[in-house]
Amino acid sequence: MHLYITYKRYSSWSLRPWLALKVSDIAFEETLLPFAHGEGLAQFARQHKVPATVPVLEVEGQMIWDSLAILEYLAETYPEKNLWPEDAGLRALSRSACAEMHSGFIALRSEHPMNCHRVHPMVPSKPVQDDLLRLADIWALFAESKSSSGEFLCGNFSIADAMFAPVAWRAKGYQLQISDEFDRWSLAMMQLPAMQEWVADGAAETWRVAETETIGT
Repeated sequence: MHLYITYKRYSSWSLRPWLALKVSDIAFEETLLPFAHGEGLAQFARQHKVPATVPVLEVEGQMIWDSLAILEYLAETYPEKNLWPEDAGLRALSRSACAEMHSGFIALRSEHPMNCHRVHPMVPSKPVQDDLLRLADIWALFAESKSSSGEFLCGNFSIADAMFAPVAWRAKGYQLQISDEFDRWSLAMMQLPAMQEWVADGAAETWRVAETETIGT
């Protein structure tokens, strides 16, 4: 199993399946393709007939692209890892929230791109404020719905946590306020050894994407 990703400093979509694999202790190899610093990703996409985006998971020659598709594959292939919660209602909520994250929160994602190594407080625009209010509602729904006292969205770590993990970095990096429930979850996420490994790996990278490093200046 081989996961193709890009910059750990910036890539929110790469983080999602990488984190799920690490937390679930599923063995894999990884290759980083720095799309803004060479033609490696474009060549990879042409060779394998996939979009020139990451992440891509290769399993015995089968190419699986898109973060959510990869996470669904992992949940099906490793049911013992409980990447979706067992409770049907909580699982439905998780899938709905993950789909919303996948296609929504455009203002938050465009105005506050993930950067794990930069703290630059910003006053959120009105569209971003609306996204933050929506996130607070989602966290309240999870708090009301989960049956265990675990620190993650469904109690134990799940695909929902992987899908929303980049929001923790955005909130930290731009000092965005969401809710007390979100803050408790974010602290638990930041304490995960896998998250700490990701940020350490990103710190060792020498590539920089100027437009992401200068947001808000």
